[in-house]
Amino acid sequence: MNLPVWVWAVTIGGFLVMIAFDFYLVARNPRDPSFRECVGWVSFYVLAAVVFGFVIMGTQGTTYGGQFFAGWLTEYSLSVDNLFVFVIIMSRFAVPIKYRQKVLLIGIVLALLMRAVFIAAGAQAITRFDWLFYIFGAFLIYTAIKLVGPQHEDEFSENVALRTMKRVLPTTDGYRGSSVFARVDGRMMVTPMLIVMIAIGTTDLLFALDSIPAIFGLTQEPYLVFTANTFALMGLRQLYFLIGGLLDRLVYLSKGLAIILAFIGVKLVMEALHHDGVSWAPEVPIAVSLGVILGTLVITTVASLAVSRREQRERPTAATVGTEAETSGTPDPVAAERDKV
Repeated sequence: MNLPVWVWAVTIGGFLVMIAFDFYLVARNPRDPSFRECVGWVSFYVLAAVVFGFVIMGTQGTTYGGQFFAGWLTEYSLSVDNLFVFVIIMSRFAVPIKYRQKVLLIGIVLALLMRAVFIAAGAQAITRFDWLFYIFGAFLIYTAIKLVGPQHEDEFSENVALRTMKRVLPTTDGYRGSSVFARVDGRMMVTPMLIVMIAIGTTDLLFALDSIPAIFGLTQEPYLVFTANTFALMGLRQLYFLIGGLLDRLVYLSKGLAIILAFIGVKLVMEALHHDGVSWAPEVPIAVSLGVILGTLVITTVASLAVSRREQRERPTAATVGTEAETSGTPDPVAAERDKV
């Protein structure tokens, strides 16, 4: 893709306008957004990404358009998985509900800035060192194997940057509204709000170690990598409040992501072998990649919701059976009503 500088400038400017408007909305009325509001904004960002993809398809060709859609869907699905950890961070630091929007927004902006550095470095490295595809592919396959194993979503490990920040900076005992700095007895201190923002930003940076190699396995165009990542993160704030209660029901999400990452990892290795002259190694068309990603996400989501719905139907029955077994054959109407509730 031979894009002039002004295309990059307009694209980045458009994203900055959307981020600034997001900041305006959060600063004007810090609160827990309504379900209807979240649906509207998530729909807007998804529609914007779809329209952008069709624009790429119309101006640059179906191959590049397919690469954008495959990369965006992969990054978006990985972002949904990241919400599990965001929920844990918010709960662990006891962030007031009305300030969670600001924390998420600033954390997302930090993640965007850090990912931009990752993308620029990755694009330069790939153009000079083709053998990196083997490393990226092996890393994605290793990550997929880890996702298949037992998950511990209820745990959160503080990374080195966060531990260092908490040890070096003097921190107030509690929150001071939405402020990140506060003066206590004449001494300037940081509030837990700053610590949470750093936790969100640096944790998402660690997630980029998976997502950046994954999208480079689908496209090596820096413009597509950047826009797919940005669109995947733009609606993450509203998505957090929209599906926060749905995350526990996506029981097979990690398995689906493992399949996607493993597929992209194998694709990277095969294409690297193909470029090195290995005749039996095929090049995987982007249409096949897009089909595998879409199919895996649809099957994973439908299976997860079906299992969760079945468990919800069976849970009251099991509770009632257990209660009746403990009452020596004499039903207790109070206990039965309690179990029903």
